[in-house]
Amino acid sequence: MAELGNINHLRVVKVVDFGVYLDGGGLGEILLPSRYVPEACQIDQELKVFVYLDSDEMIIATTVMPHAVVGECAYLKVVDVNHYGGFLDWGLAKDLLVPYSEQIKPLTVGDSYVFHVFLDEDTDRIAASARLNDFLSEEAEGIEIGEKVDLLISARTDMGYKAVINQRLLGLIFNNEIFQSLRVGQKLKGIIKNIRDDGKIDLGLQVSAEKTRDELSDRIIKYLSQQGGTSTLTDKSPPNDIYRQFGVSKGSYKKALGQLFKQKIILIEKSKITLL
Repeated sequence: MAELGNINHLRVVKVVDFGVYLDGGGLGEILLPSRYVPEACQIDQELKVFVYLDSDEMIIATTVMPHAVVGECAYLKVVDVNHYGGFLDWGLAKDLLVPYSEQIKPLTVGDSYVFHVFLDEDTDRIAASARLNDFLSEEAEGIEIGEKVDLLISARTDMGYKAVINQRLLGLIFNNEIFQSLRVGQKLKGIIKNIRDDGKIDLGLQVSAEKTRDELSDRIIKYLSQQGGTSTLTDKSPPNDIYRQFGVSKGSYKKALGQLFKQKIILIEKSKITLL
């Protein structure tokens, strides 16, 4: 059976002048307009289509894939605002509605935000919501500490950045875990750093060890320059002191110092390091 608001693989059952009809199971026969029909399309051929309601509230199919299907989140641009709500460009001819009840703050035409796409079961209409917490849980379920995940940055807060995890959960990247520029709408790889007692999820960014060391080395050089070329924060310093300054483990700090020493950029002594 075809699913509204989702990608389906449906069989062609009828060819007409204005397109083809697909077997939608319980939804009946669904029209795929001629502009979307592949060349030499034949009866019984299976097509990959997205099924939704057109402007006349009729069930219709398209081979154009939207930026998000029902149950997913996406960073979408506002193209219009009227008395019905906001309207988003989600890649289809018919824009996606964000009802006023699903907005956290007034939407601005031309701006983009992260929305959750959902199906209104009372009307069968596909809509979007900025109220991610109504659809995504902030409590860890089905994930473990250390697990690699897909992230979508959804909002900036005083503590860091909120992110959608694997399209089904919400977590937070704290400021002291951020060593690169981030922006709302950005997709990137992450890792589950911690699951708190209340179930809330702390996130980290997944980057290669080599890239991490290079970025840390640059920060150490900058720090030494700001300290007049000398620092007492050595490879013998307490882990908490190192983490407080650079937000990394003592092991990572020692590796970065070793790399700088081999490159003859710093001199490591028992009680200090010096920029050469």
